[in-house]
Amino acid sequence: MFRKSNQTRKAGSALLAAALLASSVLTGCQTTVGGQTLPSGYYLFDDVQYFPAGPEYLLPNQLQALEQYKLEKQGIGNDLDAP
Repeated sequence: MFRKSNQTRKAGSALLAAALLASSVLTGCQTTVGGQTLPSGYYLFDDVQYFPAGPEYLLPNQLQALEQYKLEKQGIGNDLDAP
């Protein structure tokens, strides 16, 4: 059978190592800090995203509609949103 020479094996190993190194460099890495999975080493330079808290009651429109219905049924007011 065909036997590979030592030089061919070294070249193949070097090519495999270069491919692994290139793939790891090009794809980046992830790190975990404080329970967060951070995608790259540049996360400190990214813009801060702030999402303000929403209403405590999850269905504010439904609550407003129910209150308006109760007031209309009692004959107190027609519209709560009137200026």
